[in-house]
Formats: sequence, C-alpha cells, structure tokens
Amino acid sequence: MSRCPLRCGDGNGGDGVGTVIDSARQHWEDGRRRLAAEAGESVRYAQLYGLVDVVVAELRRLLGQRYTLTELAARHPGAEDWARDLIEDALPPEPRVGIRDVPLVVDAAFNVYARGATDYQP
Repeated sequence: MSRCPLRCGDGNGGDGVGTVIDSARQHWEDGRRRLAAEAGESVRYAQLYGLVDVVVAELRRLLGQRYTLTELAARHPGAEDWARDLIEDALPPEPRVGIRDVPLVVDAAFNVYARGATDYQP
C-alpha cells in the first residue's frame, strides 16, 4: 500500500486529506484487530496492551489533549521509529513480546488515541 503525504492530491480536484485519514484509520483498525486476536494468550496480550499504553502516553505528550485526526495521521509516518525505542525500554522482564510487534503496537495505539480526536466519528 503506498503512502502519500497528508497534502497529496486525490486526482479528482480534492486535497486528498480525507483519503489519507481513511487509509490511516484502516491501518489503525487493523492494529486493533491484530491486538484483539492475541487475547487468547493472556500473558502476551497483557504485555502487548502495556506497550500500547506506552505509545498512547507518548502520543498524548506529542499532541496534547486536543487534536484532530489530521494531526494524528501526520504523526503516523515514522511512528514505528520513535516507538521502537520506547518499546525496547518498556519490555517486561520475561517478554512474550518484542520488536517484531512494533507495527501492531503502533497501529493499535493510534487506534486508541484516534477516539479522542475532536473530529472523531466511529
């Protein structure tokens, strides 16, 4: 799937922002589904959810309490890079999770944080 910057055109005279947000929300929803699929393995699920909380806390620090989906979507490209360091530092003593889970954790965290956007609609 190709990613375009938030200001790319959609080829139909529109600014493409809605398309970019829709695409980002699909990634985030996929992360939520992948996280939910781990619920059968309770230890791993709890550890993943703990890492989602770490990334959500960083999003809160970066964006604050008042933000739009566009502002959140602008933070998504490159998020795996900064989240990797946070996740490495937050790994539990006997991890059932690891760096391989960064994409899942990032997308699930963005999904959680999207619900607080001023323009969020389910």
